Amino acid sequence: MTRTYLLAALACLLIVSRTAGAQTATDIVAATDKVRNPQEPFRSTITLTEYVSGRERGHDTLVVFSKQDPATGQFRNLVQYVEPARDAGKRVLLDGRSLWFYDPASKTSVRISPQQRLIGQAAIGDVLTVNLVADYNSTLLGTEKVTDATRTDRQCWHLDLKASSDRAAYNRVEYWVEQDTFYPIKGKLYSDSGRLLKIVYFRNFAKRLGAERPAEEIIIDAVDTSLATTATFGDESYQDVPDVWFQRDYLPRLQLK
Repeated sequence: MTRTYLLAALACLLIVSRTAGAQTATDIVAATDKVRNPQEPFRSTITLTEYVSGRERGHDTLVVFSKQDPATGQFRNLVQYVEPARDAGKRVLLDGRSLWFYDPASKTSVRISPQQRLIGQAAIGDVLTVNLVADYNSTLLGTEKVTDATRTDRQCWHLDLKASSDRAAYNRVEYWVEQDTFYPIKGKLYSDSGRLLKIVYFRNFAKRLGAERPAEEIIIDAVDTSLATTATFGDESYQDVPDVWFQRDYLPRLQLK
C-alpha cells in the first residue's frame, strides 16, 4: 500500500468521521441555534401581527436586548414594549432562570410564565432569544422531506426535544432542520400534558447580523389553523448590553431608547 493511498484513505476516514459527528442530535441543534442567534450581544425589533382567517386583527412591537451567559450557554433577555401605546414602557426580564414582568405604572415586577400571552398565538417564550441545546435533550428520529412555509420541499433531520431545564418554554418540541444548511424549517410545540399547542414555520432567510438567518416566524394555532401570528425581525444591530440591565432591581431605573 503506497503512502499516497494511505493518506487518501485517512482523509476519507476523517471526512466520514466529521460527517457522522455533525449528524448527532445535539450537534444538529447546536448548529441550528447558531443559525438563529448571533453570538454577540445584540438588539432586535420584533413586530407581532395577528391574523384571523388571513385578515389582520392587531399588532404589537417589541425591542429585545439579548446577551449570552457564558456560564450556561443560554441567553439573558430584556424585552421593552413599544406598541400599542397603552403598553409602551412595560418590560419583561429573563435573568437566567426567572421571567419578570415590570409595569412602570406600579413600578413593581412580578414573576410570569413563558406561556404568558402577548398577542394572538405569540407568547413571551416565543420572542425570547434562546439556545435550544441548553434547555433540551435531543433525539434524532430520522430524516424526511418537509414542506416549508413557501411550499418548497426541504430534506430535513427530524428531531425530538424534551425539556431538561425549568428554563424551557415548552415541555417538548418536534423540530425539523434542513440537512445542507442547518436552517430551522418547522417546529411543533407541546404542553406539559403532551397536547400540541402550536406549529411554527421559519421563513424569509436573509443576511442578518453577519449570517443567513430567518427573518420571520409563522405561529399557527394547532387546534384552529385559521388563527396565526407572524413574528418579523428587523432594525437589528450589535450592541453592548451591560450586565446590570438583567438585574430585576434595576428595572425601574433603566433608561432605554
